[in-house]
Amino acid sequence: MNKADYDEIVRVIDWWWGGPTASLAHPVFFYELGKIARIMEVDGKMIGFLLGFLTAEPPPIGYIHMVGIHPDYRRRHVGRKLYESFEDSCRSAGCTLMKAVTAPGDERSVQFHEALGWVWETVPDYAGPGRARVVFTKRIG
Repeated sequence: MNKADYDEIVRVIDWWWGGPTASLAHPVFFYELGKIARIMEVDGKMIGFLLGFLTAEPPPIGYIHMVGIHPDYRRRHVGRKLYESFEDSCRSAGCTLMKAVTAPGDERSVQFHEALGWVWETVPDYAGPGRARVVFTKRIG
């Protein structure tokens, strides 16, 4: 990922996600973690991205922070390809587990992760008191 890719993510994410979420595409995902980010393009146009990182403790965990798919390219396996590519990098880095988190009620996310072999549980207070989250995990390697 390069600076132009990051700038494009920040420019389109509110439109792609349907709300004010650009702040979740924190600059650390470009400046510090950009080498493991994933961008998918068609004819030079970004149609999808995945921002993630590997945790430091051994064995590392591959954590997917944010994924965006252009609305015109949804249900075309863009997300699956981004996840598979990230999973390959995680496995190569010695990860045995991947993790992602979403808000309760995000049924599309639950269905997507289940289709890719992830398991999930709702964890009360995961994001602080009274802030449950759906925590996805997938064993790899």
